[in-house]
Amino acid sequence: MARRILICDDDEDILSICTYILEEKDWEVHTRNHCKNIVETVQEIMPDIILMDNWIPDIGGIKATQAIKSTLSISHIPIVYFSANNDVKALARVAGADDFLAKPFDIEDLERMVTSVLEK
Repeated sequence: MARRILICDDDEDILSICTYILEEKDWEVHTRNHCKNIVETVQEIMPDIILMDNWIPDIGGIKATQAIKSTLSISHIPIVYFSANNDVKALARVAGADDFLAKPFDIEDLERMVTSVLEK
């Protein structure tokens, strides 16, 4: 069974690149360029991991991450916060994310992060 990932980012280029990289690794990739109805979206997809951008339309990455983490049925899903903000580590902590990845990142960084979070 393919592993599922949900990527929330308003940058279509990032979504395209991440989708391409992860589909090459046999991931089932779901993308959203907003955080509308994020809890329902996550419950519907039930990903193995979520990549969450900080500056995403509607409620933003922090509130979206907090909404997921405070919903019992999906709170166990690991969230990797990723942002070009130079304070991404602090933002990830405030959001309650499991880990973080600073943008720009290279392909190996992305693959390593996803693998390490899933192995925890």
